[in-house]
Amino acid sequence: MTRRQREAVDALHRNAPVHPNPTLAEQRAGFAGALSRPLPDDVAVHETVLAGRPALDLTPATATGRARLLHFHGGGYVLGSPGTHAGFTAQLARRARLRATSLDYRLAPEHPFPAAVDDGLAAYRALLDEGVRPEELVLAGDSAGGGLAVATLVAARDAGLPQPAGAVVFSPWVDLTLGGQSMRTKKDADPIFTREAIQAFATPYLAGQDPAQPLASPVFADLRGLPPLLVQAGSNELLLDDAVRLAGRAAADEVEVTLRVWPQVPHVFQNHFGHLDEADEALDEAARFLATRVRAGQEVQDPEADRP
Repeated sequence: MTRRQREAVDALHRNAPVHPNPTLAEQRAGFAGALSRPLPDDVAVHETVLAGRPALDLTPATATGRARLLHFHGGGYVLGSPGTHAGFTAQLARRARLRATSLDYRLAPEHPFPAAVDDGLAAYRALLDEGVRPEELVLAGDSAGGGLAVATLVAARDAGLPQPAGAVVFSPWVDLTLGGQSMRTKKDADPIFTREAIQAFATPYLAGQDPAQPLASPVFADLRGLPPLLVQAGSNELLLDDAVRLAGRAAADEVEVTLRVWPQVPHVFQNHFGHLDEADEALDEAARFLATRVRAGQEVQDPEADRP
């Protein structure tokens, strides 16, 4: 964990080229170019369909059993795809030794709220219908995908579905009112976002709807009954208070929750794996959490499994 690495990542973001008034297609192409990372050789990737939506299956060579990771990519509900995040998802899957499915949920402005949540819930239900036991199922998501993961858990609970074994969210965007104090206190520290830039994602996603709705901003949701959560964030991000308040809300609602904040790193710093020690440390922690939750669920399901 070196200062030089952190400074290099900060400079990379601050010096990223800015194109004035890009079209939506240009934004999406630029995001794909900036986010894409190489795929590990030991992770097989193929296109599939889940609940009527395109998806990517990512299967590490070390994956065993039927346990599954359902992943939601970030991009402000406007940008991104399973492909833009395939390298990131593969890294998490191989470290956790879990087969992963990354959902291509519908994006705004073509499909505003609650389309993404509807797709997340449908995907979760479809995995259960395929025979994946909830004890063998975990969720993960970064940024808006982190918010979508939490919203999917709330929607699943409200629909009467069993909860999965656990969920990890990286720098989750869970308050579309942009009400966190870090929107102000971290404005100089954040090398990626301004408040206006985040609002530019919220506006097309909400399409005039109330930003405080629990499934749009799950920091305002009743989180009782959700599975154990791991929430990770960096201290140099406008969305820091989203992570902190989500963890606080979960704790108040009797949810087992762990909050980890790494100092002097930005939004979804985990995508800098291989170049930033904190990123690899955070991914390893997330993978251990997911693997432990699945293993604990399997032991509850079959208490004789590990006995001689």
